[in-house]
Amino acid sequence: MPICIAKIAVSAATYSIDRPYDYLVPGDMVSAVAVGTRVIVPFGKGNRSCEGIVLALRDSSEYASLKSIVSVLDRENVLTESQVKLALFMRERFFCTVYEAVRAMLPAGLWFKRDGKRRSTDKTVEIASLAISSDEAEAFLEAKRLRSPQQSALLELLCCFESLPVHDMLLHTGAKRPSLNALVKCGAVILSQREIYRRPDYKTQERLPLPQLNDSQEQAFRGLHALLRQDKASAALLFGVTGSGKTSVYMRLIDEVLRAGRCAVLLVPEIALTPQMLAAFSARFGDEVAVLHSSLSVGERYDEWKRVKRGEARLVIGTRSAVFAPVEKLGIMIIDEEQEETYKSENAPRYDAREVAKYLCAKSGSLLLLGSATPEISSMHKARSGSYHYFELPERYNEQLLPSVQIVDMKRELRRGNGGDISTFLRDELRENIDRGEQSILFLNRRGASKLVGCGECGYTFRCPKCSVSLTYHSARKRLMCHYCGYSQRLPAFCPDCGGELRFVGSGTQHVEDELRELFPGTEILRMDTDTVTPVGSHERLLDRFRDEKIPIMIGTQMVTKGLNFENVTLVGVLCADQSLYSGDYRAGERTFSLITQVVGRSGRGEKPGRAVIQTFTPENQTILQAAQQNYKDFYESEIKLRRLQNAPPVVERYTLTASGQKEEQVELAVRYLFDLLSLAAKEISECTVLGPAPLGVVKVNNRFRYRVTMLGSDAAAIRKTLAAAVTECGSDKRFRGVSVYADHDPTD
Repeated sequence: MPICIAKIAVSAATYSIDRPYDYLVPGDMVSAVAVGTRVIVPFGKGNRSCEGIVLALRDSSEYASLKSIVSVLDRENVLTESQVKLALFMRERFFCTVYEAVRAMLPAGLWFKRDGKRRSTDKTVEIASLAISSDEAEAFLEAKRLRSPQQSALLELLCCFESLPVHDMLLHTGAKRPSLNALVKCGAVILSQREIYRRPDYKTQERLPLPQLNDSQEQAFRGLHALLRQDKASAALLFGVTGSGKTSVYMRLIDEVLRAGRCAVLLVPEIALTPQMLAAFSARFGDEVAVLHSSLSVGERYDEWKRVKRGEARLVIGTRSAVFAPVEKLGIMIIDEEQEETYKSENAPRYDAREVAKYLCAKSGSLLLLGSATPEISSMHKARSGSYHYFELPERYNEQLLPSVQIVDMKRELRRGNGGDISTFLRDELRENIDRGEQSILFLNRRGASKLVGCGECGYTFRCPKCSVSLTYHSARKRLMCHYCGYSQRLPAFCPDCGGELRFVGSGTQHVEDELRELFPGTEILRMDTDTVTPVGSHERLLDRFRDEKIPIMIGTQMVTKGLNFENVTLVGVLCADQSLYSGDYRAGERTFSLITQVVGRSGRGEKPGRAVIQTFTPENQTILQAAQQNYKDFYESEIKLRRLQNAPPVVERYTLTASGQKEEQVELAVRYLFDLLSLAAKEISECTVLGPAPLGVVKVNNRFRYRVTMLGSDAAAIRKTLAAAVTECGSDKRFRGVSVYADHDPTD
């Protein structure tokens, strides 16, 4: 028998030692081991058992002595060869191990618990079927009708349907299990197990026709359809003002893809948007739709993944991780609201779904479509330079005007004695909307009641013992909470240092909710933030209530800024437009413009005209003025000039090395060592700059200190190679044991 060698990525390998390891495939396992199957192998000096994924099979090895595979975990491969190549690509692009990439690609239900059992198994139902012909069953039925009425009832039901779930049969007829067993024993009925899918609950409705397109939509559709018909990969940016009907264009393109026998993937940035998308697309494409996001149960997500893998669902809708859906014959991948930071993972593997989508479309010869009313500056830069095809929807679908916007100077409100979060102008507008039976959305990107609680006498403030941040007060629970590590404590009645009276500084969504209840007693108010949508499906229930019960006011965080389409919403209020403007990040202006533009666009999406109120302490700020005018093109021109002055993306590529550990001195030592390594290597890379070392904005999180070095340059491949070598070298240096180092491309923190 020829020797079979498997090249395996091992789960226990850290980034510095991550590589394909050669293992001998025992003769009795040769037929079971294939590329993409998981196995158990001995690893390290202690030969401890760990998981591995087979990357390739060979008939020889450069090593004389090899360990053998212990067991095979999968009956069939869980990754195709193309997905294995994707995992290898992710290792090189996102500085992760191959097995970290594999874990991101597979649903949680496929992984194993400590006792060796899978987290989710196939769900089956017991089925009863006729084992004899219908004529024989009729004769048997007559013979049993008087002596065994329960058996007779069961047979009569099976004569109508031939096979039925046992539970439903017994429930419908009232028969007992022994009666069914008697029919099985005499050979009239056979029992079997049939696999069923655990499907997420969502509203089903009658099939609807595809939406009709207006002139600008039709023009964009024709251009994108021409790209679809090309037998090569391409990328396009669809820029459309809020309410311009980008989703209708998506539907028409997906219909063309499915009719051509190919598959489609639609990514959305927030779980809260998935039910709305799912309802709209399932009304057009029925059971062709599968949904993948983290709010599904383990079993539901596993079964949806299986439906896609088996080709039973050819349209996948989901959040970031849905980019890994095991589709075959990919035709189009659409990333809606492509500017959102949620497409970038901040935990290992630190992948960007947009980069993964580019790779998949390039390899499959399919179309990548990025859609947004406020495209990422980098995406518009690529469109302007010709790297992306460009299409535009300049007007709203229903020919409605964009909302009229009023900017309110909150400094004047303070001088007038109004220290609340709701300006006099916004209060009057809300009252007018309530009287007319129209709805309003208020946006404040901070949850909780108060940002800071302190003593007015001694200056004491409550800080997280694990993180270098202040605790946020949540009035609903009367607790102080850390939004980084989850630490919480009860709020004392007085200052723990001097016994003085506590004061509350800054406002969150809870505080605004309380203020609204005082301003509009008896008016129902809905709050939508992380505190109210934690349970599975609660975001969908909140949105359904807001729409169906026509609740007058909804206050929320980023969840309310995009994708929501309520015809009765005619007023939007932005309560603290300055909040994200002065964060110190080079993307601060872009984030602020996008948030304001997106939330203002929730107003006036039906027949009624919309209006918006932006409250700010800097009404003369250029970014706020451009957002109020919904003028993305002017914003882009001013922002790209600023990026050139800052030497920031997309003018250059930005990569970082972050060191974290429990001892700050050791972390500082490691990051200075990394700075020296990168500075030396940068001399060999043209136009490359090294910045740092510097602490992160929040230097301590969960008792770990974080410092960073940044590399800027145009030669991305050379920078990635340098960073990978630095991470490997630092990981093998005993001086930095206890310090973790990771590289990342343009992190959002």
